Amino acid sequence: MTTDSLEIVDPARPSLGARIGRIAFLVVAAIIVIAVAAAFFVTWTIQRPFPQTDGALPLDGLEAEVTVQRDDRGIPTITADSTHDLFYAEGFVHAQDRFFEMDFRRHVTAGRVAEMFGESQAATDAFLRTLGWRTVAEAEVEAMDDVTLGYYEAYADGVNAYLSSRSGAELSLEYAVLGIQNPEYAPEPWEPADSVAWLKAMAWDLRGNVEDETERSLLAAELASGSADAAETQATLDDLYPAYPFDEHPVIVPEISTVPALGTDAEPAAFTTEKNDDESSDEVQQAATTIEWQEASDVIEAASILVGDVGEGIGSNSWVVSGDLTSTGMPLLANDPHLGASLPSVWYQVQLKCSEVTDECPFDVGGFSFSGLPGIVIGHNQQVAWGFTNLTTDVTDLYIERIEGDRYWRDGALVPLEESTETIKVAGGDDIELTIRSTVHGPIISGLTDDFTAIGDDPEPGLTAGGATSPAPAGDGAEYAVSLRWTALDPGTAATAIFALSTAQDFEEFRHAASLFDVPAQNLIYADTEGNIGYQTPGRLPIRGAGDGWMPQPGWDSSYDWTGFIPFEELPVSYNPASGYIVTANNAIVTDDYPYFLSRDWDYGYRAARIAHLIERRAAAGPLTAEDMRETQMDSEMWIGKRLASAMDDVEVKGAGTADAVGLLRSWDAQNEASSAAAAYANVLWSNLVQNLFAERDEPLPIDGQGRLFTVVADLLDDPADPLWTNQALDVSSMDEMLALSAEEAYDELSALQGTTVSAWRWGELHAITLTSDTFGSSGIAPIEMLFNRGPFAVSGGASVVNATGWELGTSYATTTVPSMRMVIDLSDFDASTWIHLTGASGHAFDEHYIDQTADWAAGVQKPWAFSRTAVDAAARHTLVLTPAG
Repeated sequence: MTTDSLEIVDPARPSLGARIGRIAFLVVAAIIVIAVAAAFFVTWTIQRPFPQTDGALPLDGLEAEVTVQRDDRGIPTITADSTHDLFYAEGFVHAQDRFFEMDFRRHVTAGRVAEMFGESQAATDAFLRTLGWRTVAEAEVEAMDDVTLGYYEAYADGVNAYLSSRSGAELSLEYAVLGIQNPEYAPEPWEPADSVAWLKAMAWDLRGNVEDETERSLLAAELASGSADAAETQATLDDLYPAYPFDEHPVIVPEISTVPALGTDAEPAAFTTEKNDDESSDEVQQAATTIEWQEASDVIEAASILVGDVGEGIGSNSWVVSGDLTSTGMPLLANDPHLGASLPSVWYQVQLKCSEVTDECPFDVGGFSFSGLPGIVIGHNQQVAWGFTNLTTDVTDLYIERIEGDRYWRDGALVPLEESTETIKVAGGDDIELTIRSTVHGPIISGLTDDFTAIGDDPEPGLTAGGATSPAPAGDGAEYAVSLRWTALDPGTAATAIFALSTAQDFEEFRHAASLFDVPAQNLIYADTEGNIGYQTPGRLPIRGAGDGWMPQPGWDSSYDWTGFIPFEELPVSYNPASGYIVTANNAIVTDDYPYFLSRDWDYGYRAARIAHLIERRAAAGPLTAEDMRETQMDSEMWIGKRLASAMDDVEVKGAGTADAVGLLRSWDAQNEASSAAAAYANVLWSNLVQNLFAERDEPLPIDGQGRLFTVVADLLDDPADPLWTNQALDVSSMDEMLALSAEEAYDELSALQGTTVSAWRWGELHAITLTSDTFGSSGIAPIEMLFNRGPFAVSGGASVVNATGWELGTSYATTTVPSMRMVIDLSDFDASTWIHLTGASGHAFDEHYIDQTADWAAGVQKPWAFSRTAVDAAARHTLVLTPAG
């Protein structure tokens, strides 16, 4: 063997294995260092915006020290010597916990979302800019009294004090992510109009029946295009949209109380039927145009994602019971507003306390606010408690306009359209010029969505079904368009009403506050420490001319215009009714003999009837307690489920699995509990039945509004000969065949989702909620979505049940609308009152209070919240003292 074949090993040189091991060690060490550095960076980035909650913090603009005490859920109690410092501190604290949410919301309400997120949001901006919420808000700020304006200005100063100390990712993790896409973005200073505009967004969320009006108009056109004549079309509409069942379900005010008049201060805002037909107005811009480049069918959907959708379950429950019925001898007040699920929760829980309550500093109040808005929206002070539910009155009307060029027809003459131009700024893109137009009624919205455009394309069937008798004026080159008349597009006083509610000391002062709460129109319930209970219809409710707003009206005929608003003193009111309780659940307010038209689109009263039944049943068994109220809020009885269980008794189904599933219904208590197999099957059966009856037809019928469909299907179950039980597309010709097919399909669907063991099915898993951030939570980028979204969480309840966790028929069983908060106020002991909302106090992902209330919310648990000074001190876990700088 030669030396050429030998490897000469240097004993001082490491072996190949040792070198590989050292390299591997260095690589692993480097990876560890990088991972630790990355983890540190991520942790530092995540935690950097968390608020300071202890110690002292000097701030420019404060007049004296302010104390911010937070309890174990991070909920602040703010105590100050003056109203200026109180609302300054509220603005500062809101910004600490929720500034990105606030910043995003104000861009939504101003139609400026594209400035943050780019061209994908430009069409939505065009729609929102068309409605002019920001301009209306500015007009409301301009009209405020000096005291109220001072509250909003102090709040803005507090927000801006926080902004002056931080920027970018120091404000919120979202800004770190936004900086990847839009590095030039920086928040602007806060202004009072930013706060007020959010009330317009809430009005949109609770806007009423414009979707129903649109749906009926399109259905009328579809029916008319077939063989139906006008009478048949109207009969079908009446069957599918039945009247409120006054003989079966309660009204809120069965007998209007006589109370002292408040005087002229309580009158609605001045009403004007015309808005300068002959020239452009400098007031609120309520205009629209067709944006050729936008994907029109997505605009309303996009706006609803940003602001709130009038989807299944939007509404609310509230009730108040007299001390005559309670164990303490004092009233109990319960409220749970139903809104679209959001992360963070739409509500921000806070208490605002003057160090000494005086005429100059009159606040000692706690409850739920909106981040970005000073004051308390729902809650109690030291004397009075109040709650809200959506009034469900019709405050939106569509008008068919006859347009020729830049003019439109009014009472036989052509008058100029209002027109203006705005600029939509786009992050990373070119500015977009938007021409917007309006008529005397409001914005022209056809062209913004396919549905509104379709109404304008063929308006006659809808007008006829709506009872319109005025023929359209003829004109060469004329075309139809659709405009929107809506109370929220006129300046109002709700931004002032918030503070009047917070300081009301008796029913008269409460009613005065209600007289100012014009938009969104809400049922207002009341209780006080003197033992009184009450209810007041507030709002700016229109008086109509020839039409009733159930279908679009002819805009060219002024006899169909609104003629004024119902005088406040003639609105329904109830004070200490003989029944001992008042229930509101979006049901009809009064019977049909009330002298003014309010709506034909009430919720159908299933929740209201169930709540009233539970109050009466429990009161008959003994005095009512706060726990009774909490249990009632979590009641999940599915009224239509009971009807379906009974209807299936004599129906023969195919397959042992389907028979086992139907068998679940025989012992079911009709409660949609999360752990219930029967509830899972009942809801899937209901979904399949509704789709088979209405959607799976040669000419599909609408399937939105489960409360409405409860009534429609219940009537069908009472009439096996109804032709709707026949569906040629499904080869079904009888009620029993339709029920059997639906039962079999429901079994197949549910077994595919949760297995063939029927006893293992769980409604809560099928109906779970995933909390989704309104911005980056639906970005389509999984790692980013994981940063901000949470869940899924199994929940109980369902659509049109008291525990109103709504879901969309034909889309998914997942929860989309929720009791956004629940509260039970005990007028005998405010410290014993209990509260919960969907997520938590913080808007910062990974903060301990980001979703720390969600598990309790899903389980129906509420917790006491200290209100008295002694209790607040005892409950405080963190105390921050804000001091005047210098």
